[in-house]
Amino acid sequence: MLRLYNTQKRNKEDFIPLLDKIVKMYVCGPTVYNYFHLGNARPFITYDTLRRYLEYSGYTVTYVQNFTDIDDKMIKKAQAEGVTISELADKYIDAYFYDADRLNIRRADVHPRATETIPMIIELIGTLIAKNFAYEAADGIYFDVSRLPDYGKLSRHNLEDLESGSRELAAEDGDKRNPLDFALWKKKKPDEPFWPSPWGDGRPGWHIECSAMVKQHLGDTIDIHGGGQDLVFPHHENEIAQSEAANGKPFVRYWLHNGFINVDREKMSKSAGNFFTVRDLAQHYEYTVLRFFMLSSHYRMPINFSAELLEAAGQGWQRICTCLEALHFVASHAPEQAAGEGVKATETLNEAVRQSQDDFKAAMDDDLNTADAIAAIFNLVRAANTAAAVEGIDAPVLRQAASRLHAMLDVLGLSTKAADQGKQVPAEVMSLVDERAEAKKTRDFARADALREKVRQLGYAIEDTPQGPKVNAL
Repeated sequence: MLRLYNTQKRNKEDFIPLLDKIVKMYVCGPTVYNYFHLGNARPFITYDTLRRYLEYSGYTVTYVQNFTDIDDKMIKKAQAEGVTISELADKYIDAYFYDADRLNIRRADVHPRATETIPMIIELIGTLIAKNFAYEAADGIYFDVSRLPDYGKLSRHNLEDLESGSRELAAEDGDKRNPLDFALWKKKKPDEPFWPSPWGDGRPGWHIECSAMVKQHLGDTIDIHGGGQDLVFPHHENEIAQSEAANGKPFVRYWLHNGFINVDREKMSKSAGNFFTVRDLAQHYEYTVLRFFMLSSHYRMPINFSAELLEAAGQGWQRICTCLEALHFVASHAPEQAAGEGVKATETLNEAVRQSQDDFKAAMDDDLNTADAIAAIFNLVRAANTAAAVEGIDAPVLRQAASRLHAMLDVLGLSTKAADQGKQVPAEVMSLVDERAEAKKTRDFARADALREKVRQLGYAIEDTPQGPKVNAL
């Protein structure tokens, strides 16, 4: 059974959705004012993988991931670039999908924008005011934290400590009554976009947009809410406060948070200036390698970024692809029934296929442990490479091993398209390979060596195997 680490409970729990086999899942998406960096990519990949595994396990998932397209950063960036907020958002939403598609991150069922959710935001704020959980000040509408006795239950921060640490910020935060009160609606300022509301023209605060999007697209209570560790407080804490105060129902059943990606042991972030955009990294590494790198660690653990680790991820991914290519090649030449030494090799590989499936599922059921799931994949890769070298192994077990590898990789969102198709070797090269095979049959080894060299000059290498010559790009 799938068990997930619930941040609010601080332990792993059996995953039991509100409705049998139906999962409502919301994940905080990007603020679209720049290309997203590797640290931003981690939650996108993590929760895409969770969605895939839930579906693999028989659940029907409704997945919502938002775009924050109005906040202080958006306003400053739009002014700096001399464009409107919507033009800036369109540009970087397109950029998000460009990179996300290449990372094989499936698109959400709904990608709502904050600016498209203004009516629901206004409705929620009105409910909070009517229930005396919010109040109007000169500069906007604020949520009154003192009205919620269990405020802080997600982050488990001590309320008095939070208030003490927030007092110096209170003056900068407008006319709110208490240091921890947070803005639901910000009244219009010069040169800022605004929308009409019962409390005057203005724009929404950051936290209220996610509560509104969840309510609009998934309802009052959802099964899973995901995001990075940096969102636990105050963003997710404030989502809980305003949603439960307005709706009078539990907001989220399972809170999931991924760890940071660090550079020299400091969190990767735009504000720190120590970030690497996915777009820039993709100039040096395949998108699939970036995803493989991310999934090679447990999602809750920090990752210390380095070029060496990315290089190692690239080598690991290549091992898997090479194994798949070998399995497809050998299976196309192997007998349908094992013979000689192939009988034992067939039995051994059959057992490895079964064991890999069990180990993979056990790892994924254990709080989405993709690191151990990848270890199960490599165990099968080693067994498959050994078996494929045995003459007489039968083709069905090789095809079964390849199929199992493809299935596990697909759950992780690791594209095997290139391995499936193999490398398209030009007809000219294959003609030379056939000529070389004939030359070897007639023991004309000088001509065979010359043809091998000619093939090499065209960018390909010939590997002689028990099943015949295998051609690989150099």
